[in-house]
Amino acid sequence: MCGTCGCGTEEQGVTIKNPKDIKTHNHHHHHHDGHTHSHEHSHDHDHHHHQDHDHSHSHKTVIELEKDILHHNEVMASRNKGYFDAKNIFALNLVSSPGSGKTSILEKTLQDLKDDISFYVIEGDQQTMNDANRIDALNIPVVQINTGKGCHLESDMVYDAVKKLNMKDHSVLMIENVGNLVCPSMFNLGESKRIVIISTTEGEDKPIKYPDMFHTSDICIINKVDLLPYVNINLDKLKDYALRVNSNLKFFEVSATNGQGMEDWYKWLKSEILVQQS
Repeated sequence: MCGTCGCGTEEQGVTIKNPKDIKTHNHHHHHHDGHTHSHEHSHDHDHHHHQDHDHSHSHKTVIELEKDILHHNEVMASRNKGYFDAKNIFALNLVSSPGSGKTSILEKTLQDLKDDISFYVIEGDQQTMNDANRIDALNIPVVQINTGKGCHLESDMVYDAVKKLNMKDHSVLMIENVGNLVCPSMFNLGESKRIVIISTTEGEDKPIKYPDMFHTSDICIINKVDLLPYVNINLDKLKDYALRVNSNLKFFEVSATNGQGMEDWYKWLKSEILVQQS
């Protein structure tokens, strides 16, 4: 259970799909509740509600449940990391708010580097195959995880998706998390590095509004720098806020639209792959 947003594992209805399978079999998922609830209450007596209840037990239960789920996630994340290390797979967890250009950066990266690097992709969204279809169009192996009501990926979802990808040794796994700057920060997926992406259209105070995400990330990509002449943002202030939260953050200023700054991001990625796989 996510202590921040209240979503529960049992409510998520996680579905893992492969775009090629979807196209081949033409699956359509229709969810009908089918329940009609009609409650009529006719009470002639008075109700007296006393607020003298002790809620400490229920609070304790929620905290213990959250700890159990996070512990299970860490166990599964360790299993993922062990698998990645054994096969020399460099795994990146891409996180951001919706609309930052996360998929566009991923798409551009894959397009430019796929001839030199073996990529695999896991796409996380609450619904639709849209992002997975974009990656599939580049002929990159991809699995879509639809989390339903869930607002983040968890390590067991990644484990199940990885089994479907059947990745080669010495490859790179790009995990695009659900668009959310809160809950994904709590859930380790076993990744090698966590990349937080923020766009120039979001304002410079995002790092101090959502500090946990920036604190747990290794790299901060600032996207949409081509829009700087048209937006009111101070990049130096954004970086200062981010460094207050995490002094070890490394920054890349890019535009997925015109390619500005992408080469520096590629150099870092290639160097990290060499370190991981040496």
